[in-house]
Amino acid sequence: MTELAIYDMDRTITRTGTFTPFMIHAAWHLAPWRLVFVPFAAAVMLAYVFKLIERKRVKELNQAMLIGRRIHADKLIPVAESFADKMVRTNVYAGALASLAENHAAGRRLVLATASSRIWVEPIARRLGMDDIVATGAIRGLDDYVSHKVDGENCYGPAKLRMIQAWMGLEQLKRDQCRIIFYSDHVSDVPVLEWADEAIAANPHGGLRSEAQRRGWTIVDWD
Repeated sequence: MTELAIYDMDRTITRTGTFTPFMIHAAWHLAPWRLVFVPFAAAVMLAYVFKLIERKRVKELNQAMLIGRRIHADKLIPVAESFADKMVRTNVYAGALASLAENHAAGRRLVLATASSRIWVEPIARRLGMDDIVATGAIRGLDDYVSHKVDGENCYGPAKLRMIQAWMGLEQLKRDQCRIIFYSDHVSDVPVLEWADEAIAANPHGGLRSEAQRRGWTIVDWD
């Protein structure tokens, strides 16, 4: 039996979200003049709140404004690495690190499943000792330029479950031969929490806390 410990990232392992902080970090290091677009990026987020656009489009628009429509990986990777250093140093719950260490010691395969982009997820995951990543993809051409466009689905809500299942297929992991623990802070991850063998609401916001209490899921607070 293969044991998997799958973690959401933003506000589950990290104290805050990482999308907007990365956009600002990248703009500051790559082209500070792009910070003039921050108010417009906030307006895009507001449009999402009012359900005028979907989350995937929010990411594409804001990345286009704050980083650019295309940027060479050689420029972007060092920025992602420095961001990962900052996040792991200042923005990770000590309880999350303890949980990761416990699952690693138990021989479980550590998987990070997040709506955040692989651009900055990969260096964060490497620093956390993750074995595998399921994340929102970024289109990267043969010329090594990274587009602002999302590659495939945004790894959020039901799409996260589909992407985890697709990853398991590629890894030749059969569901009935795996025991899966899933950790998340947000109610959008209920599809994965229902599907897991053990659901853990980690630092849950109000919606997930109520849902976890109703369903008898384990609740942990790592702050």
